[in-house]
Amino acid sequence: MTSQRLLSSPPTQRPSVMGLISLVGSTVLLFLLIFRASTWACLFCFTTYEERLRVCQLFVGREETKISLCRDELEGAFEDLKDTKINYDERSYLHDEFTQMTVSLHEKAARREPFWLAFKDAARKLKRTIEHLKKAPACIPPCGVQEVARLFHCSGCFSKLCDLPLDCPGERVGKAGMPRGGACADLQELSGLFPVQDMLVNRGDQALFSCIVAFQLPESEITYSWKFVGGVRTRDVTYFRDMPGAHGYLARIRPVQPKHGGTFSCVILHDQRPLARLYFYLNVTGPPPPEDTELQVTFREVMNWTPAEPEMIQPWRPSLGELLTNPQALTLGNLFLLAATAALGSASVTLLVWLFFRWYLSGN
Repeated sequence: MTSQRLLSSPPTQRPSVMGLISLVGSTVLLFLLIFRASTWACLFCFTTYEERLRVCQLFVGREETKISLCRDELEGAFEDLKDTKINYDERSYLHDEFTQMTVSLHEKAARREPFWLAFKDAARKLKRTIEHLKKAPACIPPCGVQEVARLFHCSGCFSKLCDLPLDCPGERVGKAGMPRGGACADLQELSGLFPVQDMLVNRGDQALFSCIVAFQLPESEITYSWKFVGGVRTRDVTYFRDMPGAHGYLARIRPVQPKHGGTFSCVILHDQRPLARLYFYLNVTGPPPPEDTELQVTFREVMNWTPAEPEMIQPWRPSLGELLTNPQALTLGNLFLLAATAALGSASVTLLVWLFFRWYLSGN
């Protein structure tokens, strides 16, 4: 019984060994495929499998062996472009060039030209086209999302930005009211830069913050967001509150008071995507303002003095009672008005009495 178990154990372990060999083989094959693909990645990025297959079918027909040989020749012709990096904004232009290359290969296949010569000539022309493409500007350290420097890598058909942090450092101390640069500097100057730029401003003076970076910004849809946290030197964005009154790349405080001391943050946005972030720490110094002197108080009173309204002489307009109790006040005009008023009143009373009696008698 023991011997049977010993003899039967190797067959039970064989599937696991075979599975391990199969896994290793698959991994190696996948690695070879990935490595091989990188040798013709530019061709792979700007043409489709159907387009490449159609080109080979036009040259050699539909026989699988000949198509495989043609595809290997096509991929080998573009091997020199495996590590090509181009300006990200030139992708559309290069794609059009590959499309034009495909059309040209169709025409050469119709003329029965050898495919290996046609492929080498097409690769040589495209390489010359890539060399004349507009170059992307170099990354400018030490910070920022620099879209203009984005590169497209043919080795993996992906784009990549500069490997730089979002936060831009500043100098340790700036002039009173004016920051020095406040943005990015050259590599040799990085040792003198710090995460938060210090600003020393006397009380009552002006503080000017400049949200400027050294790298090129997009031409449109650029906005600036300013935030503030009082009395704290920090870069933790959870502490900051918005400053709705500041929208441009410059922010000014005048006159500076102790309540303005703290950390200011400026975020440069492109289509609501942050490109760079700067920090300024405002340190307000100086004694409190002296009390007003007697001369200053007098001067303020003079400046705030307004003349009183002049007295106006009002004409006398007596009432009827005052006229009757003061006969000397009755002029000829006043007597005429009184007589006319009395006559009009008497006529009115007489008319009313006559109308009443007429109505009464008509009723009887």
